Amino acid sequence: MAATGEADAGSARLSRRDAPRRPPLIGVLARNLEAEQERWFLWLPVVFGVGIAAYFALPVEPPLLVAASPVAAALVVRWVAGRSGVAALVPAVLVALTSGFAAAKLRTEAVRAPVLQRQIGPVDVRGVVELVEPRATKGQRLTIRVGMMERLEAQDWPLRVRVRTMTENHEIKPGDPVRLKATLSPPPGPSLPGDYDFARAAWFQGLGAVGYATTPVARDDEAGTKARGLGVGATIERARQAIGRRILAALPGQTGAIANALITGERGGIAEATNQAFRDSGLFHILSISGLHMVIMAGAVFASIRLLLAAIPSIALNFPIKKWAAAAAMVGALCYLLISGSAFATVRSYVMISIMFLAVLLDRPAVALRNVALAALGILVIWPESLLDPGFQMSFAAVVSLVSAYEWLRARAVERAGPPRRGLIVHALVFFGGIITSTLVASLAVAPFGIYHFHNTQQFAILANLIAIPICNIVVMPAALGALVAMPLGVEALPLHIMGWGIEAMVWCATAVARLPGAVGRVPAIPTYALALIIVGGLWCTLWGTRWRLLGLVPIVLGLMLAPTAKRPDVLIGRDAALVAVRDASGALSALSGRGSSFELGRWLEHDGDGRAVAEVAKAQAFRCDALGCIARVKGALVAVATSPAAARDDCGVAGIVVLKFSRPRGCAPSGVVIDVDDVGARGAHALYLDRGRVRIETVADIRGDRPWASRRHSEESTMSSPRLADEYLPARGHRAQ
Repeated sequence: MAATGEADAGSARLSRRDAPRRPPLIGVLARNLEAEQERWFLWLPVVFGVGIAAYFALPVEPPLLVAASPVAAALVVRWVAGRSGVAALVPAVLVALTSGFAAAKLRTEAVRAPVLQRQIGPVDVRGVVELVEPRATKGQRLTIRVGMMERLEAQDWPLRVRVRTMTENHEIKPGDPVRLKATLSPPPGPSLPGDYDFARAAWFQGLGAVGYATTPVARDDEAGTKARGLGVGATIERARQAIGRRILAALPGQTGAIANALITGERGGIAEATNQAFRDSGLFHILSISGLHMVIMAGAVFASIRLLLAAIPSIALNFPIKKWAAAAAMVGALCYLLISGSAFATVRSYVMISIMFLAVLLDRPAVALRNVALAALGILVIWPESLLDPGFQMSFAAVVSLVSAYEWLRARAVERAGPPRRGLIVHALVFFGGIITSTLVASLAVAPFGIYHFHNTQQFAILANLIAIPICNIVVMPAALGALVAMPLGVEALPLHIMGWGIEAMVWCATAVARLPGAVGRVPAIPTYALALIIVGGLWCTLWGTRWRLLGLVPIVLGLMLAPTAKRPDVLIGRDAALVAVRDASGALSALSGRGSSFELGRWLEHDGDGRAVAEVAKAQAFRCDALGCIARVKGALVAVATSPAAARDDCGVAGIVVLKFSRPRGCAPSGVVIDVDDVGARGAHALYLDRGRVRIETVADIRGDRPWASRRHSEESTMSSPRLADEYLPARGHRAQ
């Protein structure tokens, strides 16, 4: 027996010696992956999202067959591989990657609808009102499902249009058939290469045109027969309007506007000064209904129902009241979702909170990264375009980091397993310590995205949240829930006034913190590859559970080192050539601005991390001008801006860069680069980079490619020429919510 055992052992050693050896690095990777097998699922939405990102990064739109074929091939590879463990990871990753790519393409085709090709108007528009949004200054913003549009064939009518009215008509409600005249334009593209693309967001909303009304909006019963009714959606929107009117009747002014935003999700009545104070203090996430509000509302319902049932011994001792309370909280969260307007950030929060309560129903841990991964995957499958939404990115960055930190702290607490601490002081310290810790963790997680998208940081966000979050948690949102419960009885005034006291305290906090010296830090745009490295490192640190997660610090540090390396353009030319800016010797922009170009220049300054006012930059200190045009020197090159054809011939012969605010005339023999109004009209804003006499040109069209939302056929006439419409094309400020 002993001899037989020795022979078997010898054979095993020989077989191991003869087997092919894996390289040491591969072996280490395989062992770590095997140790993390329970957390592989957490990476599924990440890989799926990479496939979505690959689709949106393409310069041209792929055919549907080309987008779907890789999925079939990956499934075949996965089936042929037929193995488990680490060996199955590669084919599984291919399936997830190609599925994300195909899902994005399918979504693009599913929402395909006509988009206006050029500016028209005023034209007669008939349709059904989908959404009525008040504005803080005057008028309304209406989203209309089109039933008829003048001057266009039926197949070219946009599915819906968004128009700004200069007068407010309180009689107009969602679901009403209306008629108006409006000047309409295609949804505009970015203000400079790489900036926020409103046209892409509009494509996935079915929004084919934007503009402003030139006549009052009138009810038109005939229009209702030419556009599909909104049914349940219109009923919900009418209920939201009615709730909003009752809130504003009890709480007038900015307090009522904020209360309306927290209950119905309608932020149009909040003044820009108030919005800016909340932004600069790091409290803007409070104004946008998202995870914080959904957790408080659903949590209050859960706690109330459970407490009520626990007070009845015959029920508490015989039935699973915790599960009943979780089911009630899911229903309450759904009602809040509908009342709050079902904005994308709210839908995202509802999905996440519902999965957590579902985990309670299934006797699983509610707060777990697996639930967060399920929520992210569900959202990406249904709305792949959300991957590019700043709100999605910042929300999940905050939630993943918070849940990961919670799981780590919970594991440390289990290891210590000491006796529970009691006492009011200890509980207070834990409460406020939790606010500080969660704010610090979430702020660090979302900071790269805030810098990348909005180019600023809030230096005193922890201080502001330490004061405002307890007020929101203890006073404002519970009072809001009480107001909703009391509203059917007509006794909502008292809880609304309590809510108003809390809101006034939060406004005071936001204003005081925003006024502190250095409250806002301006940061120039960072390159996409730097953000990608930080994201990879952050995911590596939070999604893995063993010590090799610390390797994620390497790409984070590398991304931070590369963040300041983005090159800033030396010359910028606006979409209609009305705005031209050059970088002076100090590195700051100096601009020649035309009528209605303040919005575009403001976006350039924001991208530059420049906190100066638009009026100051528009003084054009770097230019010398006469009646025919202006000239400036940038890195030794002469830049000429011709406002008259009479100056074009001379400028074309001597200047290294010539900008013509008209079509290029005959006889313009350029010695350098010539860009006329037709060039910027066809390819969008131009960014010019000078390097040792060479000029590299980057346009909006170069970055966007030829995609359905960026067709080269679209006219690039800018609707920004009307300053009153500038806010219509910004990314919704609620996207900054966490």
